[in-house]
Amino acid sequence: MLDLAVVIAGSAGEGVQTIGEAFARSVLRLGYSVFTTQEYESRIRGGHSNYRVRITEAPRNAPRPDADLLLSLNDRALEHYRSLLRPGGLLLAEEGSAPRQGDSGERGARIPFVRTAKERFGTPLYANSVAAGALLASLDGGLEELEGLLRESFAAKGEAVVKANVEAARAGYALARERLQAGVHVSLSKRDRTFTFLSANEAIPLAAAYAGCRFMSAYPMSPSTEIITALSRDPDLGVFTEQAEDEIAAINMAIGASYAGTRAMTATSGGGFALMVEGVSLAGMTETPVVIVLGQRPGPATGLPTRTEQGDLLFAIHAGHGEFPKLVLAPSDPLDAFRKTTRAFSFLTTTPSVMTPLTSMA
Repeated sequence: MLDLAVVIAGSAGEGVQTIGEAFARSVLRLGYSVFTTQEYESRIRGGHSNYRVRITEAPRNAPRPDADLLLSLNDRALEHYRSLLRPGGLLLAEEGSAPRQGDSGERGARIPFVRTAKERFGTPLYANSVAAGALLASLDGGLEELEGLLRESFAAKGEAVVKANVEAARAGYALARERLQAGVHVSLSKRDRTFTFLSANEAIPLAAAYAGCRFMSAYPMSPSTEIITALSRDPDLGVFTEQAEDEIAAINMAIGASYAGTRAMTATSGGGFALMVEGVSLAGMTETPVVIVLGQRPGPATGLPTRTEQGDLLFAIHAGHGEFPKLVLAPSDPLDAFRKTTRAFSFLTTTPSVMTPLTSMA
């Protein structure tokens, strides 16, 4: 059974997520199941970010801790994530990335993502597409699917941008095939299967609407912001949304809506939930049910935004002044997030509900 783990590593601003999504969706169109996780920092540029893709023939909704294939966009990312690469794994790195001592037999290739983009298109902006093409070359397939995705993604920006991205992907594909002396890592032939790509942040709003939620208030805070964004974007879901001025106002609005008889929710992350604790106590004191989505991040304080972990579970369980009933649910993947969201709303006649999903999972 196929079980391939791919890690795309770089810094904020280098398009790690763009490459990861293009790659994952291309593999999805080949008929394989993909499970992705992201790790990124709350900064515009710099730091360490990665996008992990697990490719299987049947759904395996869990990440792997290692990598069969590592794509590195800079030297610092290479040194930071290199230990993830399994023996015999394949490395694709930006040209100029120096091999470590003793790595002369390393399997892989150095590819000029940025230089290729500059020389062919006069700007490094297309380095993402060059890297995505190179990544698919290591799997001996998917270029046609990637080109289709690029055409769809950049159609609104005009034919010139679409053409440049497609040509950049082809250039990266050709360079990788030329420089991979040890051959491709694995060949992914097209399969007659269809899978859906859905993140927990997309599943939760759908489940909330399905469960009868009609009001949501929230203050933007990664990684939970996408929930209110999704509900605001689609009025057909029938959920009235309000961006509050802060997390304290957000939970009090949700409590007020619930007190008035409407199924209501809010969403935040660790630091925002800390501000909501007095509201949680108010809900318990007045016996007003409310659903709170807590997208977990490490601590203390705002702590390494927006890396995810399960450190907020005890905080959610014990939050509030005094004792009162509280249901805490911890989804494990997008499907489980849908089920637990509907379950949280089914308990609204009895108790406040706190969900703590790892919302970057897809």
